[in-house]
Amino acid sequence: MKTVHLERNKNNPVLTPKKSNWWESQAVFNCAILCLDNRIHMLYRAIGEYENYISRIGYASSTDGINFDRYDEPVMVPEEAYEEYGIEDPRLVEINHQIYLSYVTLSGYVREHPEASTALATTSDFRNYVRLGIITSKGSDNKDVVLFPEKVNAITQNSNKKIDNKTTTYLFLHRPTSWIGPKFGVARPSIWLGEGNALTKFERHTLLMQPEQDWEQLKIGAGPPPLKTRAGWLLLYHGKDSEAVYRSGAAVLDLNDPSKVLGRTKRPILEPTEPYEKNGDVNNVVFPTGSCIIDNKLFVYYGAADKVCCLATIELDPLLDYILADI
Repeated sequence: MKTVHLERNKNNPVLTPKKSNWWESQAVFNCAILCLDNRIHMLYRAIGEYENYISRIGYASSTDGINFDRYDEPVMVPEEAYEEYGIEDPRLVEINHQIYLSYVTLSGYVREHPEASTALATTSDFRNYVRLGIITSKGSDNKDVVLFPEKVNAITQNSNKKIDNKTTTYLFLHRPTSWIGPKFGVARPSIWLGEGNALTKFERHTLLMQPEQDWEQLKIGAGPPPLKTRAGWLLLYHGKDSEAVYRSGAAVLDLNDPSKVLGRTKRPILEPTEPYEKNGDVNNVVFPTGSCIIDNKLFVYYGAADKVCCLATIELDPLLDYILADI
């Protein structure tokens, strides 16, 4: 089967640094997306200075997914002690008509290679947030946490079999960097499936996917929250190779038992080729963090070179067929 690739929007980048706003004057990237009421809402990571590299979160919205109107003030800034060194890489999801935001916090300045944790917040207007605290385990150095948009059948801790069709649980995907070695059964940072009865406490974890191909040799991590499709849960993810190049792949998980991977791309569906992806604050990076389906077309929003926000699209059905065939 012919390799499938996402098609970049001709207007890329769709969001760039705004020099007149100090807090987003240097970089805007790794944006979260949620489509509600015929409007695409975007939360994005913003950098206003390089000395400490403290990230804040900005907000923009669009009716066509390409042209965004942005709010001039940051909507989330470090307030809690665990946010002192920045708020990074947001992901948005709606569960039971409530909007949730997962985001990364650090134990020290970026230049110090700090341990990462992931926190959760909720909002009703994308401008005001109620913090729910850190949801990843201490010492796990955990990023790329995305929640499933609905409860799913529970799975057992040691197998892929469902416990009871009537038992549902909250699920999330995460990438605990420290969970490597014989104890965890993986040699490189991998994607795990977490399960819990509350959104703030995930107690059971199952290894879902680990690096397999050369382009994802060093580590993989979830991109946007999984999207429900006819074929299963569509998962976009990133992989980092030995040359520190970030690319994107895709997988389909079983709707009733997301611990089952039904298909996974062997080759990337998006990789750095354009100048805005190859040159920036971190070169050679495409990093998907937001997605939505509009008229059976998949819109994928990604950070490029840790500098700008970009958009790529693809018809949904051919992509699903390609993922399921590429096993």
